[in-house]
Amino acid sequence: MSSLELSQEFELRQMTCWEFRWKIQQAIQSSKQHPINRTVHVDEFFIGGEEGKRGRSKGDKKLVVVALEIVEGGVGRAYAQCIDNASAVSFRPSFETYISKDSKVITDEWKRYIPLKKIYPNLEQIKSKNGKSFQDIHIHIMNLKGWLRGIHHHCSKERLQGYLDEYHFRYNRRSNMDTIFDSLIKKMVLNNPIRLYSNN
Repeated sequence: MSSLELSQEFELRQMTCWEFRWKIQQAIQSSKQHPINRTVHVDEFFIGGEEGKRGRSKGDKKLVVVALEIVEGGVGRAYAQCIDNASAVSFRPSFETYISKDSKVITDEWKRYIPLKKIYPNLEQIKSKNGKSFQDIHIHIMNLKGWLRGIHHHCSKERLQGYLDEYHFRYNRRSNMDTIFDSLIKKMVLNNPIRLYSNN
């Protein structure tokens, strides 16, 4: 639900719901303790800006890199992170956070991935074939974009990472829906207090 829908449902200010949602999003960030150690597909995509405009020129769009675990018969976990630009320097922190160096990493032939082969010796680049080589990750990206547009309509660059974390918290627990609420509550309780405004 959007913060506007929540505010109407519970008769609260929309800003109150929006800020509380932000606190929850901070609590459900990945622990970053369990990097993907299997085959993983990596791609980058834009959110916002001019829809349908192709290429890696950023403009006012927000750039995101996503890693999707490929397992026998389907897909596993996924993680996404906002990045400044489509360069090896920007890609590297996300790779090192979410992908084990022993993984088989598969990307398209974008030249900015090449320097990462020094760190990820099993990185392989293949032709995209207009997305046919990466159907699973493109479906994942389309679903994520559809969720953002359909429910939240817009999110700022400063808050985008929170929405990416929220989406993937649920996505990575899609097979454990009976315990996901308990996991959420535990993370909220154990997370350090978040103060949105100073006392000054």
